[in-house]
Amino acid sequence: MLKKTMITVATITVVGLGSAFFTDSIHAETLHDLKTKQEKIQDQRANIKANLSKAEADIADILIDLENLNEEISRTDKALKENEKAMKKTTDDIAATEAEVAELEEAIAKRYEILKQRAVSYQKSGGNIGYLDVIFGSNSFGEFISRVSAVTKITESDQELMTQIEKDKENVEKKLSNLEDMKVELEGMKTLILEQKEQNEVKKQELKQKKKDLQAKKDKLQLKDSNLASLEAQVRNSISSATAPQVSSSQSAGGQLTTLGSKSLAPSKSFNSAISAGYSVLGTPYVWAGKRPGGFDCSGFVSWAYSKAGVSIPSSTSALSGVGSKVTSGPQPGDLVFFNTYKTNGHVGIYIGGGKFIGAQNSTGVAVADMTSGYWKSKFNGHVRRVR
Repeated sequence: MLKKTMITVATITVVGLGSAFFTDSIHAETLHDLKTKQEKIQDQRANIKANLSKAEADIADILIDLENLNEEISRTDKALKENEKAMKKTTDDIAATEAEVAELEEAIAKRYEILKQRAVSYQKSGGNIGYLDVIFGSNSFGEFISRVSAVTKITESDQELMTQIEKDKENVEKKLSNLEDMKVELEGMKTLILEQKEQNEVKKQELKQKKKDLQAKKDKLQLKDSNLASLEAQVRNSISSATAPQVSSSQSAGGQLTTLGSKSLAPSKSFNSAISAGYSVLGTPYVWAGKRPGGFDCSGFVSWAYSKAGVSIPSSTSALSGVGSKVTSGPQPGDLVFFNTYKTNGHVGIYIGGGKFIGAQNSTGVAVADMTSGYWKSKFNGHVRRVR
C-alpha cells in the first residue's frame, strides 16, 4: 500500500509538473523555445537513466549478497544438523558408559561378597578361625604345604581380579568424563551456530528490505522517465507542428471518452495518463478476465488504464490487436505491444520506454517487465499498435 501511495504521489508530481510545463500556449512558443525544452527534458531523462542504472546495479549486488548469504545459511544448517548428530551419539555413548560403570560397580560388589563368603568358609572349623589357623591346622607337613599353596593362589587370584576390575572402572570413568566434556563442548558449539544462524536471518531480512526499497525507487524513476518521455513526445510533436503547419489541429475534447476504431486517434496526452494509471495499481494480482483493480488479466488491465485516460478501447487481446494504427518504426510510450504466448498476440501490455512495458503478467500481477531480454524478448512478435 505504501509503495502504491509513493508511486501515486510521484505520478501526481511528475504529471502535475508536466501539465504546468505545457500549460503555456505551445503555439505562442518559438521553435527555439521548444527545442530548449526538449533538451532540458532529455537532460532530465539522462540523469534519471543514470540513477536507474545505479539502482539496477545495487539490486544486482544485493541479489549476489543474498545468494552468498543463502549459501552461508545452508552451511550453517548443515553444521547444526552435524552438531545434533554428534550430540545424539555423545549422549548415547554417555548412557552406555554410565551403564558400564554401573555393571563394574556391581561386579566389584559381587566380588567383595564372594571374598567375604570365601573367608568365612575358611573360618568355619568349629569357630572363628583365620587363614593362619587354617594353614597351621594341618595334620602333616604335606597338608601344610598344600594349604599354604591353595590359600596363596586364592588370595593372589582374588587380588589380581580386584585390581583389574578397579582399573577397568577407572578407565570407564575417565571415558565418561571425556564424554561429558565433549557434550559441554557440543552444547557450546550449538549455541554459537544458532547465534550465527539468527544473525544471518537478520541480515537476510535487511537485504530483502533494502532490495524492496531499491525496487520502489526504481519503479518511481521508471514512472518519472515514462512521463518525461511523454512530455518529450509532446514537444517533438509541437516541433513537428511548428515546422509543418499543414497538420490538422482538430482534436477531441480533453474530458470526453473517445472510442477508437481501427484508425481513429485519442487525445494527445491520453497515453501519459494511461501509464500513470497503470503505475498506480502495481502489484495488483492477475485474475483471468479481470477488468478492475481487484484483479486484472492483460487485456483488461490495458483497457482499464486507457479508460482512466478518457479513452475507450476493447478488453480482449484479439480486438486490441487491431485498435488504433499499426506502428512500424519502433514503439513509443503508450503504444500497445503484443506477445505470442499461448497464441498469436496472446499477451498485451503498455510500452513505457527504455525497452520496458507495464502489464498484468500471470506470474507477478501488474508489473513492469523488460522486453529486451529473456522470456518477453523471445515472445515479442513485433506487433505494436498506437492508440493516440
